[in-house]
Amino acid sequence: MCRLRRGAGRGGCDRRRRGDPAPVDARWDIQLGGPRDVPDDVAIVERDRTAEPLGGYDICYVNAFQSQPDDERWADSDLVLRDAAGDPVVDEVWQEYIFDISSAAKRDELLAVVGPWIEGCADDGFDAVELDNLDSFTRSRGLLDEDDADAWAEAVVEVAHDAGLAAGQKNRAGWDGTSVGYDFAVVEECGAYDECAAYTAHFGDRVLVVEYTEEGFDAACADLGGTVPIVYRDVDLAPDGERAWCDD
Repeated sequence: MCRLRRGAGRGGCDRRRRGDPAPVDARWDIQLGGPRDVPDDVAIVERDRTAEPLGGYDICYVNAFQSQPDDERWADSDLVLRDAAGDPVVDEVWQEYIFDISSAAKRDELLAVVGPWIEGCADDGFDAVELDNLDSFTRSRGLLDEDDADAWAEAVVEVAHDAGLAAGQKNRAGWDGTSVGYDFAVVEECGAYDECAAYTAHFGDRVLVVEYTEEGFDAACADLGGTVPIVYRDVDLAPDGERAWCDD
């Protein structure tokens, strides 16, 4: 596999251009809990936007629909969704503030913050961006709906494309993200929940799967092994956590 040094030219290694979807005939790893080394045959790596790209096909994680966990800088922001009492709406599972994407005006205001995050991924040398929490409207206490999510997704995908990045849909089984320009999908536990076909129906082999249980991993490998990249990881995605691939 070709590895590129940070800051090196990207044209001489292969014919891939930045912004192209990830190669499908490769292993991948997702490292949101912290960076780690990968075997030589792992060509695709996803890391947080605050981390450095590794030098293969690099995907940048951006929490585009919610704050990072317990980030109190957002507590008083007018860009956070608020209930009738004026209290911020929080994703209770991850303790993340949900962004207010309920109107075009709010989305424009929020884009001034999130847009530079995405552009920063391109500046740092990433090839693609994964835009997390597309399904935050399901945790919004009815204050957001699918139309809000679709409109915001289209806006952030456009920023990614303008920056030369491929854009990855995260979860939301059954919805056709190609309708707003998503180039590929990053999917959690489609084997565990028998949802893999809901993504391949729209993205074909442009699907990256991560499973957190042995049962889900076995199911995904049986269903899609050899056709799309699949990795088994610990749910915390820790640098020293579990990791395996279908053909191990």
